[in-house]
Amino acid sequence: MVRLGWVKCLGFSLMTLAMAYAQGADTALSDILKVPAGNRLVLSVHAKGDQIYQCKLEQGQYAWQLVAPDARLLDDKGEIVGKHFKGPSWQLNSGSLLTGRLLAKQDKAQEGAVAWLLLAVAENNGAGILSGAKFIKRINTQAGLPPEMVCNTNHLGLEKRIPYQADYVFYGD
Repeated sequence: MVRLGWVKCLGFSLMTLAMAYAQGADTALSDILKVPAGNRLVLSVHAKGDQIYQCKLEQGQYAWQLVAPDARLLDDKGEIVGKHFKGPSWQLNSGSLLTGRLLAKQDKAQEGAVAWLLLAVAENNGAGILSGAKFIKRINTQAGLPPEMVCNTNHLGLEKRIPYQADYVFYGD
């Protein structure tokens, strides 16, 4: 892991490194998470927030099921530039609003972390930097798995917020 101070003394910003990683990330990921050729990197942001789970009963089985993410989207200076919420949706302060549809997932890259994802943009509203976005990757995840607490009749309907972090990388043509 590179410390931010060390990165800045070399004249790079954290976002520059994140974008460079995102461009080269396809070589480190399985083919299933590759963005189709012809798409370029549009934006990379870091998300900090929660995955919200609810104890539900479906087909006679109790289980924690994802209800929605609730995260702040941060730029390379740690400034809030948007939010990530149910849909899944991403909304930037500049006006872009995307909703994604899952295309592929790669099981957790780090023990105890939610999966890395490739999503297609299913709906693109508003203007702004993401107006031409077609794909979204969730990578570099930390934590966010369902609660370890038992889900049973005593907890039916209970919601639990589990902290997580991830990088969201947006691609378009």
